[in-house]
Amino acid sequence: MALPGEAQALRIVSSLLSEWLGTSALALESISKGPGWIAKGRGRTLVIGYKPATDAAAIRSAIEQVTTHASSVGRQALPVLAVPYMGEVGQRLCAEKGVHWLDLSGNASIRADDLVIVVGGRENRFKRRGRPSSVFSPRAARITRQLLIHADRALLQKELAELADLDAGYTSKIVRRLEDGGMVQRDDAGRVRPKDLALLLDAWLQDYAFDKHRIVRGQVAGRSSDQVVKRIATALKAAGAPHAATGLSGAWLLTKFATFRVTTFFVDEAGIELLSSEVGFVEEERGANTWLVVSNDEGVLHGASSQHGVRCAHPVQVYLDLLAHPERAREAAVELRKRLLPGSEAR
Repeated sequence: MALPGEAQALRIVSSLLSEWLGTSALALESISKGPGWIAKGRGRTLVIGYKPATDAAAIRSAIEQVTTHASSVGRQALPVLAVPYMGEVGQRLCAEKGVHWLDLSGNASIRADDLVIVVGGRENRFKRRGRPSSVFSPRAARITRQLLIHADRALLQKELAELADLDAGYTSKIVRRLEDGGMVQRDDAGRVRPKDLALLLDAWLQDYAFDKHRIVRGQVAGRSSDQVVKRIATALKAAGAPHAATGLSGAWLLTKFATFRVTTFFVDEAGIELLSSEVGFVEEERGANTWLVVSNDEGVLHGASSQHGVRCAHPVQVYLDLLAHPERAREAAVELRKRLLPGSEAR
């Protein structure tokens, strides 16, 4: 569904407020400056700012605007941000700035002494076909990956381009967009580092799609999942084939936190053929215990390291991939983030 304009958004907001508070609870009038409305009723004033975009930069800008509008209306006015769909990153930004929110998909978090509206679990009604170019597209995300891998120090833009294996012009463009979105900052020497590790990681996570890689599911015989990992890694290493464990098997190598059944490796097309002949990999969706992932960008292998004799993707990549996995993947993701990505804990 296309993103709604202001007129359509007004109708949806009016309908939602009527659903939550009663038909005559609040009357909406337009804000004099910028898209949005003032809702008055029950002795309460809501200053509702509308933003049709949901990326981190747009949310930050909209939060500032609605806060300013609410301040001009009066101390008791509640700043409320309305968007088509509010993701986790947007929710976090609103919470940090004390801004309430609702989305046109029917979710909300408005909490005041005399007015509480909390609705969750409604799906995004405005998903767009395809994936627009963003700072987290597969190639562009190499910049964010390096900033997170080297989060303990600031990087010169030239150094960042070299680490990400990107040209200087493209690197400059992506860094500038991250800076505009408030996700990175520069020091006096022009070195770049994350402004907020949790925000940067969560913003990437919100945009990341594991299923955009080519995933070949199948089976490899083994007495245990650990043995399957070792068999696959040994064959790929012996052939000099590019590879790295990720997902649940990667998390287990990094933290030993949870047992797993599904073994996941990044490989290339030749690697799949190699594993078919060397370890008997058989493509079979049903009952698959092995996922071979042909990535949509070679950056997924940046920062990989040996863990217990097995090549493993960097913790940042493993974390991103975990949330698309079954079993205890979410628990493993929380543990991985806490132990190996310090300073990125979601607040």
